[in-house]
Amino acid sequence: MPTTITIEAPRQPDVLELMRAADEYALSLYPPEAYHKLDVADLERPGVTLFVARDDGLAGIVALVENGDGSAEVKRMFVAETHRGRGVAGALLGRLAEAAAAASVSVIRLETGWEQPDAIALYLKHGYVHIPNFGKYVGDESSVCMEKRLA
Repeated sequence: MPTTITIEAPRQPDVLELMRAADEYALSLYPPEAYHKLDVADLERPGVTLFVARDDGLAGIVALVENGDGSAEVKRMFVAETHRGRGVAGALLGRLAEAAAAASVSVIRLETGWEQPDAIALYLKHGYVHIPNFGKYVGDESSVCMEKRLA
């Protein structure tokens, strides 16, 4: 079954379970103060869009958080372990970039961590470049910040 990516609400049992798995994974790599997640309530705010990839089940999620100034941030990017290596993450990033461009976003930023070299490689492959840490990530030694210019 091909992967479909749709905009969905975050308060669904399978989405909540995937976010729990993402939290568990991140907290196995970083101390709690270095884990900058969005909670479900944050994902339900105006200006936040959750993209959900599905095929034979929930494959992955990513959120686009528009800042209202022509920029946006990637949050909650996570692919289920059973779906890794199938192009799901790249497809999610592509759909997110399309939506950002349609919303007149000119730059997408993100934060990941040094303990996730595969994530860093994925973002580089999809046109993101390293930038100095921004916002709440300034001073966080474990953070790696990146951006992709759309215009």
